[in-house]
Amino acid sequence: MVAFLVTQPTAEPVALSEAKAHLRIDSSAEDGVVEALIAAARTDVERRTGRALMPQGWRIALDKVPASGLVRLAPGPVASVDAVTVYGADGSPEVVSASDYALDTASMPARLKFETAIEPGRALNGIEIDLTCGYASADDVPAPLKQAILLLVAFWFEHREAAPMGVVSAEQAFGIDALLAGFRTPRLC
Repeated sequence: MVAFLVTQPTAEPVALSEAKAHLRIDSSAEDGVVEALIAAARTDVERRTGRALMPQGWRIALDKVPASGLVRLAPGPVASVDAVTVYGADGSPEVVSASDYALDTASMPARLKFETAIEPGRALNGIEIDLTCGYASADDVPAPLKQAILLLVAFWFEHREAAPMGVVSAEQAFGIDALLAGFRTPRLC
């Protein structure tokens, strides 16, 4: 199973004005830099937690449906399953009816249960599940995740020199880790 981003989010969970207030910036001279740092920090928080913060499109590719018929969906939170496509041996796609599966978004990660047997015709990546993931709006993103973004933006804004990727001070790392700890999605084998 592999998941990959299909559609980028169109907005960020932290507004430019929020980040500038956090950084105590009054001018617009650094707006481009701050916007880039917000996007980078969101991506880092998403990677660390296994969550999508803003609405975005993802595709999960499977070789086959597990014997249990149950597929765990990540990243979360999953807002909707937009399509399930099964490919025949000749590569022709067939969209699976929504009545042939049930979506459980109450679980974390969300789960998709196939009610009928699904047999792809090709051996590799014969099933694709298209999802919309993320919180509905910036207002719905939990405050600790937004605070972690602000901490990363502030650290990177103040430390622009080249450094090994992911290197932050022990205090900074502890603060970010503490904010993200309750939101991490465990890895599934």
